[in-house]
Amino acid sequence: MTRLETTPAWRALNDLARDESGLHMRALFEADPGRFVRYSLSVADLLIDYSKHRITDETLARLFALARAREVENWRERMFTGEKINFTENRAVLHTALRNRSNRPVRVDGEDVMPAVNAVLARMRAFVARVHAGEWLGCSGRRITDVVNIGIGGSDLGPRMVCEALASWAHPGMRAHFISNVAPSEIAATLRELDPETTLFVVASKTFTTQETMANARAARDWFLAHTGAQDAVQRHFVAVSTNARAVREFGIDTANMFEFWDWVGGRYSLWSAIGLPIALYVGMDNFECLLSGAHAMDEHFRSAPMERNAPILLALIGLWYVNFLGAESHAVLPYGTRLRNLPSYLQQADMESNGKTVNREGERVGHHTGPVIWGGPGTNGQHAYYQLFHQGSRLIPVDFIAAVNTHTPVGQQQDMLLANLLAQARALMTGRTREEAEAEMRAAGVDEAQIARLAPFRVFEGNHPSTSILFADLTPEVLGALIALYEHKIFVQGIIWGLDSFDQWGVELGKQMAGEILPDIATPSGRAFDASTDGLLDFIRSHRRSAS
Repeated sequence: MTRLETTPAWRALNDLARDESGLHMRALFEADPGRFVRYSLSVADLLIDYSKHRITDETLARLFALARAREVENWRERMFTGEKINFTENRAVLHTALRNRSNRPVRVDGEDVMPAVNAVLARMRAFVARVHAGEWLGCSGRRITDVVNIGIGGSDLGPRMVCEALASWAHPGMRAHFISNVAPSEIAATLRELDPETTLFVVASKTFTTQETMANARAARDWFLAHTGAQDAVQRHFVAVSTNARAVREFGIDTANMFEFWDWVGGRYSLWSAIGLPIALYVGMDNFECLLSGAHAMDEHFRSAPMERNAPILLALIGLWYVNFLGAESHAVLPYGTRLRNLPSYLQQADMESNGKTVNREGERVGHHTGPVIWGGPGTNGQHAYYQLFHQGSRLIPVDFIAAVNTHTPVGQQQDMLLANLLAQARALMTGRTREEAEAEMRAAGVDEAQIARLAPFRVFEGNHPSTSILFADLTPEVLGALIALYEHKIFVQGIIWGLDSFDQWGVELGKQMAGEILPDIATPSGRAFDASTDGLLDFIRSHRRSAS
């Protein structure tokens, strides 16, 4: 593979970054009244405004040239058609098949996977219908009112985020809970709220050996048995999302209530699969399939739209422009609305686990930066916390503003206030405020000249801080599906250009392996030496450890 940073397309972008270093977005908007029209897209009920970026037509032209030189369109087709582009694990990457509402054949090793996908969806639908109709009852004959998902990583972050985002669509009388952290306080606090006779646990682990998940699943089973004393009732209160039938059976779950998925479903792309069972139980199977339909609409756009009007490709290239040519190290995701407050956490895994890598597909260390740090939180809270860094800090941090125009829970003018703040923050980041404007504002307020001279430097905002605004009329299952898929494909495009395998995650393995080695030493010294720091910390833990009550 040719070193990316030595290619003509890359060097051309380096030259442009140097030539356009003095570019200010305020001037770009003043020179081009039609900038918003030219630099915005409406796709799958999303309005995507990318006009507030340090880009020109020439910037985009050179970025498109880079994408074509890196064969993005060819790799895109290879993904959709089931080629094993996760080459370190020799797997296809087919989360798009899980939401393939067209039902076009998608083949892996010559076999169409769609019949299997549809069969699992049908089993999910039948199970959800039984629970909602009161045909699937708990051990004492009472209806299920609470669903608890026990998983971690992709088996937790996706379902958790979606259930919270779609709370307005919750099935009447149904509550969703999530246990992922092995910290005992999380499971203890969750179980404290539940009635074991009306609670259904979904244990989500492909191998059914994930350390944290199985520890929490066993703790939940012990709690259930302690309250009911009914060993044979475990099958009425526990179901599994897994591929390990033997381990599921040994746990006490009837394998008839095991929902499968496949090795071509990566964990961080798995909410579209049976991992989404808690979503379907919480909001209903019809709404779960609407979520799939929204993602499919974005898939169709990504696969067919020309590069110059292709939303995931545009956002990927703009993000790459900042990471590789303008020195940005992080990217903030700022949903204006409480329901999407877990979206930044979800995208942290999607992006940082996919592209947080330094080795390319040839096994060579890359000579360029790859994935940025993804972070963020809900507006308007952040405006009173870290937005100071955006406006006057020394770091360049591109941001995404995300909001629904309408709310499902109207209270006074609060939704209008929320939207006004979003628009104001995006505008303020872009325009900034000059010294002359700061002085004029204070002068108009009657501040004396000595004070103006003293305070003016602190009230200057350089502006020129980039943002994307993504708006939609209502946060529906379809819109949420499209929004998630938009980011998935953006991440894919960036990984292809950087030369990465975005679908493995070897970086999570070493720590897990070492945890297994250290665990026995927490309680009892084994005589093994790890390193001076670890040994010292173990000594402290053992000397201060109380027996579990």
